[in-house]
Amino acid sequence: MLQRRIEEVSLNSWPALQHILFDGWILRFSEGYTKRANSVNSLSASSMDVNRKIDVCERLYARKGLPPIFRITPFSAPSDLDRALEVRGYRRAVLTSVLHLDLGNCPLPVQREAKRLLQPAPAVELRHEQLDDWMDVFYELSDASTAGWEVHRRILQAIPSRRLLTSLAGTGRVVACGLGVLEGGYFGLFNLVTHPRWRNRGYGTKLVWGLLRWARDNRARHAYLQMVTDNAPARRLYAKFGFQEMYRYWYRILDDGCEVLKV
Repeated sequence: MLQRRIEEVSLNSWPALQHILFDGWILRFSEGYTKRANSVNSLSASSMDVNRKIDVCERLYARKGLPPIFRITPFSAPSDLDRALEVRGYRRAVLTSVLHLDLGNCPLPVQREAKRLLQPAPAVELRHEQLDDWMDVFYELSDASTAGWEVHRRILQAIPSRRLLTSLAGTGRVVACGLGVLEGGYFGLFNLVTHPRWRNRGYGTKLVWGLLRWARDNRARHAYLQMVTDNAPARRLYAKFGFQEMYRYWYRILDDGCEVLKV
């Protein structure tokens, strides 16, 4: 039940600009900005033939000028969906791990370890930012293409739950930033970025610690995040806080004709 609830709140925390409910599936459309917001997600049992459903999805995404993308989770139904997509030529991409931390029972040794890890970095300031200011910071730090700036902004603006936009200032400049979303005791971490020049200096640790501390102060009981499985530095960082893998998901993609971001 905890896994399924985290799946639900994670979809709420990264909303699509448009969606269609279709026989237990939700089809999400956001003008091609990120796979999460432009993919088919299975939420409950299906009644239609799986290949007929895939045909309908392909037509709907084609009308939007988007490649058909399916997000496969442990909850995907029917159970042969992944195999059906593979047979139709969909390739598997972007294996992603969903990590969880129980904030209500966070062991003290983990807290002490986190505090120790905070010491090496110079003094920093965690700031709460307004949306447009945070957007400027994110795109400066990540060096991402600004082509998706407006759609990204609309997605963040559409988040229905409590949103926390932060930046971390150190060495006289902003060195990192992140997004937190709190829904009913569940706190999601998204868009965590440290400028390449300032990585491996403890700033990412301080950013995550500040976000988690805010979450606990605001009565969050669970924290979660999603990370690509081959991101070894991120996995080491989150493990120091006690994050553990809950489940994995991946995408099935037929065509990359429309640019979408990794996650």
